[in-house]
Amino acid sequence: MLELRTPLKEEDVEKLSAGDVVYLSGTIFTSRDRTQLKIIEMIKKGLSLPISLAGLVEYHAGPVIKKTEKGWAILSVGPTTSFRMEKYEAEFIELTNIKGIVGKGGMGKLTVEACKKNKAFYGIYPGGAGALAAKSIKQVKDNYFLEELGVPEAMWVLEVEKFGPIVVAIDSFGNNLYDQIKRKIAEENKNEK
Repeated sequence: MLELRTPLKEEDVEKLSAGDVVYLSGTIFTSRDRTQLKIIEMIKKGLSLPISLAGLVEYHAGPVIKKTEKGWAILSVGPTTSFRMEKYEAEFIELTNIKGIVGKGGMGKLTVEACKKNKAFYGIYPGGAGALAAKSIKQVKDNYFLEELGVPEAMWVLEVEKFGPIVVAIDSFGNNLYDQIKRKIAEENKNEK
């Protein structure tokens, strides 16, 4: 088990191997496909992002949030299926210099290559554990694009403490836990015949 604090540096990410369990502290942000597209378009137009994403970790999630007298309260923030972000993820990693992605399920070859090239990782968070994830959130620091995109697609900037368990599915060397498991199963099936 490893504990890391954002913003992450390349050397932090290079310590991770597919299969490792990680807990994150520091700043992370939520993002989904519409959020990614919005940020990519802004960067390509030469517009400034509301915050620097360099070294941060993107969490594929659409939180359940309520407004209170003290600000925003996150009730649940479970991961959403990451593969639907595959279309934009490699470009998003490249343009923003994020160092990690957390979600559910797997990602494709474009993301694997982007993780290798940009020294980033993809980790999976347990599905159905949104209330547990919310307990790791110490503060909603800010939100962006709320009016335009709505609550699930808005970018929520979160201060977290020991957010996890996150299993590293793709490391910065291109090792993919899902591929390793598939190969192992295929080998076992072949040996049983």
